[in-house]
Amino acid sequence: MRFFIVLAALVTLGASAPPPSVPEEPLFSIGAIADVQYADADDNGERRYRTAPGKLAAAIDDFNRQRLDFVVHLGDFIDRDWASYDTLLPVAKRLKHRWHFALGNHEFSVDDAYKSRVPAKLGMKARYYSFVRHDWMFIVTDGNDLSSYAWPAGSAEHRRSMDAHAALYPDKPLWNGAIGDMQMRWIDAELTKADRRGLKVMLFSHFPLWPENPHNLWNAPAVMTLIERHPSAKIWLDGHNHEGNYGVRAGVHYVNLAAMLDTGETSYARLDVFPDRVIVDGTGRQRDLTLMLR
Repeated sequence: MRFFIVLAALVTLGASAPPPSVPEEPLFSIGAIADVQYADADDNGERRYRTAPGKLAAAIDDFNRQRLDFVVHLGDFIDRDWASYDTLLPVAKRLKHRWHFALGNHEFSVDDAYKSRVPAKLGMKARYYSFVRHDWMFIVTDGNDLSSYAWPAGSAEHRRSMDAHAALYPDKPLWNGAIGDMQMRWIDAELTKADRRGLKVMLFSHFPLWPENPHNLWNAPAVMTLIERHPSAKIWLDGHNHEGNYGVRAGVHYVNLAAMLDTGETSYARLDVFPDRVIVDGTGRQRDLTLMLR
Protein backbone atom coordinates (compact mmCIF):
# COMPACT_ATOMS: atom_id res chain seq x y z
CA MET A 1 0.00 0.00 0.00
CA ARG A 2 2.85 2.35 0.91
CA PHE A 3 4.37 1.75 -2.58
CA PHE A 4 1.18 2.94 -4.28
CA ILE A 5 1.01 6.06 -2.08
CA VAL A 6 4.60 7.00 -2.93
CA LEU A 7 3.98 6.31 -6.62
CA ALA A 8 0.87 8.51 -6.61
CA ALA A 9 2.82 11.31 -4.93
CA LEU A 10 5.56 11.12 -7.54
CA VAL A 11 3.02 11.22 -10.38
CA THR A 12 1.35 14.26 -8.77
CA LEU A 13 4.69 16.04 -8.37
CA GLY A 14 5.59 15.28 -11.98
CA ALA A 15 2.27 16.64 -13.22
CA SER A 16 2.75 19.92 -11.35
CA ALA A 17 6.38 20.48 -12.37
CA PRO A 18 6.83 23.57 -14.57
CA PRO A 19 7.69 22.99 -18.25
CA PRO A 20 11.32 23.52 -19.25
CA SER A 21 12.09 27.15 -20.01
CA VAL A 22 12.38 28.18 -23.66
CA PRO A 23 15.36 30.45 -24.48
CA GLU A 24 14.26 34.00 -25.25
CA GLU A 25 14.58 34.87 -28.91
CA PRO A 26 16.10 38.25 -29.87
CA LEU A 27 13.96 40.74 -31.74
CA PHE A 28 16.64 40.70 -34.44
CA SER A 29 20.40 40.24 -34.82
CA ILE A 30 23.21 41.90 -36.77
CA GLY A 31 26.80 40.98 -37.56
CA ALA A 32 29.76 43.29 -36.95
CA ILE A 33 33.42 43.26 -37.99
CA ALA A 34 36.16 45.83 -37.41
CA ASP A 35 39.44 46.34 -39.25
CA VAL A 36 39.79 43.52 -41.74
CA GLN A 37 42.58 45.76 -43.10
CA TYR A 38 43.90 43.73 -46.02
CA ALA A 39 47.09 44.50 -47.91
CA ASP A 40 49.28 42.40 -50.15
CA ALA A 41 52.13 42.87 -47.70
CA ASP A 42 54.29 40.86 -45.35
CA ASP A 43 53.31 40.64 -41.70
CA ASN A 44 54.30 43.61 -39.55
CA GLY A 45 54.41 42.52 -35.92
CA GLU A 46 50.91 41.32 -35.09
CA ARG A 47 49.46 42.71 -38.31
CA ARG A 48 48.89 39.70 -40.56
CA TYR A 49 47.78 41.36 -43.76
CA ARG A 50 47.55 38.39 -46.12
CA THR A 51 45.39 36.40 -43.68
CA ALA A 52 42.60 38.96 -44.03
CA PRO A 53 40.71 37.48 -47.03
CA GLY A 54 40.61 34.01 -45.46
CA LYS A 55 39.40 35.33 -42.11
CA LEU A 56 36.76 37.46 -43.80
CA ALA A 57 35.57 34.47 -45.84
CA ALA A 58 35.27 32.31 -42.71
CA ALA A 59 33.28 35.02 -40.90
CA ILE A 60 30.95 35.37 -43.90
CA ASP A 61 30.39 31.61 -43.96
CA ASP A 62 29.43 31.81 -40.28
CA PHE A 63 27.15 34.82 -40.81
CA ASN A 64 25.46 33.11 -43.77
CA ARG A 65 24.34 30.31 -41.46
CA GLN A 66 22.63 32.81 -39.14
CA ARG A 67 19.48 34.93 -39.27
CA LEU A 68 20.79 38.49 -39.49
CA ASP A 69 19.26 41.76 -40.61
CA PHE A 70 22.61 43.01 -41.93
CA VAL A 71 26.37 43.04 -41.30
CA VAL A 72 28.35 46.21 -40.61
CA HIS A 73 32.06 46.71 -41.22
CA LEU A 74 33.39 49.42 -38.92
CA GLY A 75 36.16 50.84 -41.08
CA ASP A 76 39.65 49.98 -42.37
CA PHE A 77 38.44 47.35 -44.81
CA ILE A 78 41.83 47.68 -46.53
CA ASP A 79 45.19 48.81 -45.22
CA ARG A 80 46.48 50.48 -48.38
CA ASP A 81 46.38 50.53 -52.20
CA TRP A 82 43.35 50.85 -54.47
CA ALA A 83 43.96 47.33 -55.84
CA SER A 84 43.33 45.89 -52.37
CA TYR A 85 39.61 46.56 -52.80
CA ASP A 86 39.55 44.30 -55.86
CA THR A 87 40.96 41.43 -53.82
CA LEU A 88 38.65 41.83 -50.83
CA LEU A 89 35.31 42.90 -52.36
CA PRO A 90 34.73 39.62 -54.25
CA VAL A 91 35.04 37.85 -50.89
CA ALA A 92 32.60 40.31 -49.31
CA LYS A 93 30.06 39.65 -52.07
CA ARG A 94 29.60 36.09 -50.80
CA LEU A 95 27.58 37.48 -47.89
CA LYS A 96 23.87 36.67 -48.18
CA HIS A 97 22.90 39.57 -45.94
CA ARG A 98 23.18 43.29 -46.62
CA TRP A 99 26.46 45.06 -45.96
CA HIS A 100 26.83 48.46 -44.32
CA PHE A 101 30.21 50.19 -44.18
CA ALA A 102 31.65 52.94 -42.01
CA LEU A 103 34.70 54.71 -43.43
CA GLY A 104 38.04 54.37 -41.66
CA ASN A 105 41.32 56.17 -42.07
CA HIS A 106 42.93 53.34 -44.08
CA GLU A 107 40.08 53.41 -46.61
CA PHE A 108 41.86 56.52 -47.88
CA SER A 109 45.41 55.09 -47.99
CA VAL A 110 45.16 55.30 -51.77
CA ASP A 111 46.35 57.78 -54.38
CA ASP A 112 44.64 61.17 -54.22
CA ALA A 113 42.92 60.51 -57.56
CA TYR A 114 40.92 57.67 -55.97
CA LYS A 115 39.91 59.24 -52.66
CA SER A 116 36.58 60.66 -53.86
CA ARG A 117 35.69 57.23 -55.26
CA VAL A 118 36.09 55.28 -52.03
CA PRO A 119 32.44 55.44 -50.80
CA ALA A 120 31.06 54.29 -54.17
CA LYS A 121 33.62 51.49 -54.29
CA LEU A 122 32.10 50.17 -51.06
CA GLY A 123 28.55 50.58 -52.38
CA MET A 124 27.83 53.61 -50.17
CA LYS A 125 25.47 56.32 -51.44
CA ALA A 126 26.92 58.85 -48.99
CA ARG A 127 29.80 59.11 -46.54
CA TYR A 128 27.31 59.19 -43.66
CA TYR A 129 23.66 58.17 -43.52
CA SER A 130 20.95 56.58 -41.38
CA PHE A 131 18.38 53.81 -41.75
CA VAL A 132 15.66 52.25 -39.60
CA ARG A 133 15.10 48.57 -38.83
CA HIS A 134 12.36 47.43 -36.47
CA ASP A 135 12.24 50.05 -33.67
CA TRP A 136 15.91 51.04 -34.06
CA MET A 137 17.60 53.79 -36.03
CA PHE A 138 21.17 53.07 -37.15
CA ILE A 139 23.39 56.09 -37.82
CA VAL A 140 26.54 55.51 -39.87
CA THR A 141 28.96 58.34 -39.12
CA ASP A 142 32.08 59.54 -40.94
CA GLY A 143 34.95 60.43 -38.63
CA ASN A 144 37.10 61.56 -41.55
CA ASP A 145 35.29 64.85 -42.19
CA LEU A 146 38.30 66.69 -40.80
CA SER A 147 41.47 64.71 -41.43
CA SER A 148 44.94 64.88 -42.91
CA TYR A 149 44.44 61.88 -45.21
CA ALA A 150 40.87 61.65 -46.57
CA TRP A 151 41.05 64.58 -49.00
CA PRO A 152 43.43 65.29 -51.90
CA ALA A 153 46.36 67.49 -51.00
CA GLY A 154 45.63 71.13 -51.76
CA SER A 155 41.86 70.69 -51.77
CA ALA A 156 39.62 73.04 -49.77
CA GLU A 157 38.64 70.13 -47.49
CA HIS A 158 42.28 69.31 -46.78
CA ARG A 159 43.14 72.94 -46.02
CA ARG A 160 40.12 73.25 -43.70
CA SER A 161 41.12 70.05 -41.92
CA MET A 162 44.70 71.11 -41.34
CA ASP A 163 43.64 74.58 -40.17
CA ALA A 164 41.23 72.99 -37.69
CA HIS A 165 43.90 70.60 -36.42
CA ALA A 166 46.40 73.45 -35.93
CA ALA A 167 43.89 75.69 -34.18
CA LEU A 168 41.83 73.21 -32.14
CA TYR A 169 43.52 69.82 -31.95
CA PRO A 170 47.30 70.31 -32.22
CA ASP A 171 48.01 67.54 -29.70
CA LYS A 172 45.84 64.94 -31.47
CA PRO A 173 47.40 62.28 -33.77
CA LEU A 174 47.07 62.93 -37.48
CA TRP A 175 45.97 59.32 -38.03
CA ASN A 176 42.67 60.20 -36.32
CA GLY A 177 40.03 62.61 -37.58
CA ALA A 178 36.98 64.58 -36.49
CA ILE A 179 33.30 64.93 -37.29
CA GLY A 180 32.66 68.32 -38.87
CA ASP A 181 30.01 70.91 -37.99
CA MET A 182 27.62 69.99 -40.81
CA GLN A 183 27.62 66.32 -39.88
CA MET A 184 27.24 67.19 -36.18
CA ARG A 185 24.08 69.15 -37.00
CA TRP A 186 22.83 66.22 -39.07
CA ILE A 187 23.45 63.72 -36.24
CA ASP A 188 21.63 66.03 -33.84
CA ALA A 189 18.65 66.20 -36.22
CA GLU A 190 18.57 62.40 -36.71
CA LEU A 191 18.67 61.80 -32.96
CA THR A 192 15.91 64.36 -32.45
CA LYS A 193 13.74 62.47 -34.95
CA ALA A 194 14.48 59.23 -33.11
CA ASP A 195 13.59 60.82 -29.77
CA ARG A 196 10.23 61.97 -31.13
CA ARG A 197 9.43 58.62 -32.76
CA GLY A 198 10.41 56.57 -29.72
CA LEU A 199 13.22 54.80 -31.58
CA LYS A 200 16.40 53.43 -30.04
CA VAL A 201 19.64 54.42 -31.76
CA MET A 202 22.93 52.65 -32.41
CA LEU A 203 25.67 54.73 -34.01
CA PHE A 204 28.44 53.20 -36.13
CA SER A 205 31.87 54.76 -36.51
CA HIS A 206 35.42 53.72 -37.21
CA PHE A 207 36.70 55.91 -34.39
CA PRO A 208 36.14 55.45 -30.64
CA LEU A 209 34.89 58.13 -28.29
CA TRP A 210 35.28 56.60 -24.84
CA PRO A 211 37.14 55.52 -22.67
CA GLU A 212 39.94 58.04 -23.14
CA ASN A 213 42.41 56.60 -25.64
CA PRO A 214 44.92 57.84 -28.26
CA HIS A 215 42.67 56.39 -31.00
CA ASN A 216 39.63 58.56 -30.20
CA LEU A 217 38.17 61.21 -32.50
CA TRP A 218 39.77 64.63 -32.20
CA ASN A 219 36.44 66.06 -31.05
CA ALA A 220 35.27 63.05 -29.02
CA PRO A 221 34.09 65.17 -26.03
CA ALA A 222 31.83 67.29 -28.24
CA VAL A 223 30.37 64.22 -29.98
CA MET A 224 29.67 62.52 -26.64
CA THR A 225 28.01 65.65 -25.28
CA LEU A 226 25.78 65.72 -28.36
CA ILE A 227 24.65 62.10 -28.32
CA GLU A 228 24.31 61.71 -24.55
CA ARG A 229 21.69 64.44 -24.32
CA HIS A 230 19.39 62.40 -26.58
CA PRO A 231 17.53 59.62 -24.74
CA SER A 232 17.27 57.63 -27.97
CA ALA A 233 21.07 57.11 -28.13
CA LYS A 234 21.99 53.74 -26.65
CA ILE A 235 25.19 52.39 -28.25
CA TRP A 236 28.24 53.75 -30.11
CA LEU A 237 29.97 50.86 -31.97
CA ASP A 238 33.44 51.35 -33.45
CA GLY A 239 36.83 49.87 -34.34
CA HIS A 240 40.24 51.52 -34.99
CA ASN A 241 41.81 50.58 -31.62
CA HIS A 242 42.80 47.04 -32.56
CA GLU A 243 42.92 45.79 -28.98
CA GLY A 244 39.24 46.61 -28.44
CA ASN A 245 37.77 48.56 -25.55
CA TYR A 246 34.53 49.18 -23.68
CA GLY A 247 33.06 51.84 -21.40
CA VAL A 248 29.70 53.25 -20.42
CA ARG A 249 29.04 56.95 -19.79
CA ALA A 250 25.73 58.67 -19.05
CA GLY A 251 24.00 55.40 -19.90
CA VAL A 252 25.48 55.18 -23.41
CA HIS A 253 27.57 52.09 -24.18
CA TYR A 254 30.82 52.73 -26.06
CA VAL A 255 31.86 49.43 -27.66
CA ASN A 256 35.17 49.16 -29.51
CA LEU A 257 35.38 45.82 -31.33
CA ALA A 258 38.76 44.10 -31.49
CA ALA A 259 40.34 44.07 -34.96
CA MET A 260 40.09 41.04 -37.23
CA LEU A 261 43.53 41.83 -38.67
CA ASP A 262 46.07 41.25 -35.95
CA THR A 263 45.21 37.87 -34.51
CA GLY A 264 46.12 34.33 -35.49
CA GLU A 265 42.48 33.30 -35.08
CA THR A 266 39.82 35.90 -35.87
CA SER A 267 37.61 38.55 -34.29
CA TYR A 268 34.00 39.52 -35.04
CA ALA A 269 30.61 39.53 -33.31
CA ARG A 270 26.90 38.95 -33.56
CA LEU A 271 24.72 41.49 -31.75
CA ASP A 272 21.41 40.09 -30.49
CA VAL A 273 18.86 42.83 -29.82
CA PHE A 274 16.27 42.35 -27.05
CA PRO A 275 13.73 44.89 -25.71
CA ASP A 276 15.90 45.80 -22.72
CA ARG A 277 19.43 44.84 -23.75
CA VAL A 278 21.85 44.02 -26.55
CA ILE A 279 24.04 40.92 -26.24
CA VAL A 280 27.44 41.05 -27.97
CA ASP A 281 28.31 37.44 -28.82
CA GLY A 282 31.98 37.54 -29.72
CA THR A 283 33.98 35.11 -31.84
CA GLY A 284 37.75 34.69 -31.54
CA ARG A 285 39.32 37.39 -29.46
CA GLN A 286 36.19 39.55 -29.39
CA ARG A 287 34.78 39.30 -25.87
CA ASP A 288 31.11 38.86 -24.99
CA LEU A 289 29.21 41.80 -23.50
CA THR A 290 25.73 42.44 -22.14
CA LEU A 291 24.58 46.02 -22.75
CA MET A 292 21.56 46.97 -20.65
CA LEU A 293 19.65 49.79 -22.34
CA ARG A 294 18.97 53.01 -20.50
